[in-house]
Amino acid sequence: MAQASEPLQDLKFLEARILGVLIEKEKTTPDAYPLTLNSLSAGCNQKTARDPVISASDSELQATLEELRSRLLVLETYGASGRVLRYAQNFAKVYGLPTAGVTLLAMLMLRGAQTVSELRANSERLYRFDDASSVEAYLEELAARSSGALVCRLPKQPGSREHRWVHLLCGAPAQSGAAEATAAEKTTTELEERVARLESEIAELRAAIQALGGATGAAPASPATAAEP
Repeated sequence: MAQASEPLQDLKFLEARILGVLIEKEKTTPDAYPLTLNSLSAGCNQKTARDPVISASDSELQATLEELRSRLLVLETYGASGRVLRYAQNFAKVYGLPTAGVTLLAMLMLRGAQTVSELRANSERLYRFDDASSVEAYLEELAARSSGALVCRLPKQPGSREHRWVHLLCGAPAQSGAAEATAAEKTTTELEERVARLESEIAELRAAIQALGGATGAAPASPATAAEP
């Protein structure tokens, strides 16, 4: 994989959302790509397949596009008509990434943290991965870039069978999310230990009741019966 020669400046949230939309729409609506400001606004603010859902104004989008253009991440063109200004992404070239890596980052930029299975399913319209292991291999490669990791794996959530992944294009993920996951894991462990102690105490109580019943010649009583007045 080609890599950028030096670490790149962190993206702002809206910059990442714009790039994600441009990457997505280039594959899913090629006839409308490059995108007009109106189309880009609709893609950024759509209420499905986006996490979080936002409502960015045209002025916010234009200011952000200008910043991205100054960093060569977005290119301007008037297209065939020569009348309406349109925008295209230059993300893959600037970051030195293959299509598979760009696709995974776009999905993470648009939909937030996801598991390997979710990423494979959500990427289907942009890039078809052979299996979950190929998705994980690309994620591991993105996480091990010598110029700086672009993704990281979050602690596994309680009850979850898979780890979730997040992009690092906007910097390290908020510590609260990782802290909450760690705290939840700690709480689960404490509950499991408490249940184990209670089960041990019940077993000891049953043994004591049985021993008492044997000494007096009475039939052993269950803990519930013994507790009745």
